[in-house]
Amino acid sequence: MSQSIHGHDVIAMIRESHRSYPREELIALVEQEFGEDTRFHTCKLQDLTATQLIDFLIERKKLQSSPAGLSIDPEQICNHDH
Repeated sequence: MSQSIHGHDVIAMIRESHRSYPREELIALVEQEFGEDTRFHTCKLQDLTATQLIDFLIERKKLQSSPAGLSIDPEQICNHDH
């Protein structure tokens, strides 16, 4: 059984990098950092792939898009424990 990582851990990793990523590069980075078989969960969803998590974070406006790529929108990040 693969492990499940909370989306907050992925958000923290992106925020700490202080940069933007093209979508596919960000997905590859998440898979490299946490493992290709790792599943992710959020406060609302379970058993997400890295691609599904990134798409969810875009949809929920946790990631903002610019010409440079995707980056964290600090205004949209919740501040509760997971």
